[in-house]
Amino acid sequence: MSSRIEQIIEEIEEYIDRDCKFQPLSTTKIIVNKEHLDELLRELRMKTPDEIKRYQKIIANRDAILADAKAKADAMIEEAQVQTTELVSEHEIMQQAYAQANEIVTQATAQAQEILDNATMDANTIRVGAIQYTDDLLANAESIIGHTLDSYTTKYDGLINSLQECYDTVRSNRSELEVPSDDGYYDENGQGDLR
Repeated sequence: MSSRIEQIIEEIEEYIDRDCKFQPLSTTKIIVNKEHLDELLRELRMKTPDEIKRYQKIIANRDAILADAKAKADAMIEEAQVQTTELVSEHEIMQQAYAQANEIVTQATAQAQEILDNATMDANTIRVGAIQYTDDLLANAESIIGHTLDSYTTKYDGLINSLQECYDTVRSNRSELEVPSDDGYYDENGQGDLR
């Protein structure tokens, strides 16, 4: 089951692919509805901390798994020690008791170590997976936001250049314009020009 962050990222991708049109004379730049994209990004910002908290809880469970494994190992060692004490208490089978006790302690220690190793490995796998997943989500969000920022920057730069060209053209045309007077013509500075 995908998280809400993944769903929002898919919605942003679908919106860009399906609903956004290319800018005139461009095959790489698109025109986006700022309100719609802002709404999706706002929801993405609100959901990201919840997802990270969820994965932090998974990582925190690692400590519970390790504590449980340690408790089981301690119980097994204690049980082995109890059995050792019972066996040793009988004088005539002292040697056999020591051998059995050592074997039980060795098996319990090995089993406890195996449980601890497995629990540590599982917890580390969960932690690495959670961090990788969160990093992938943030990388996707970073890519989408960066692409949108580049698109807007290019669009606004184009608008400013276009306005500057229009302004320069109007100014140039105006400077070439001669204003007529009653007895002749005036240049752009209002100086008489008799013809």
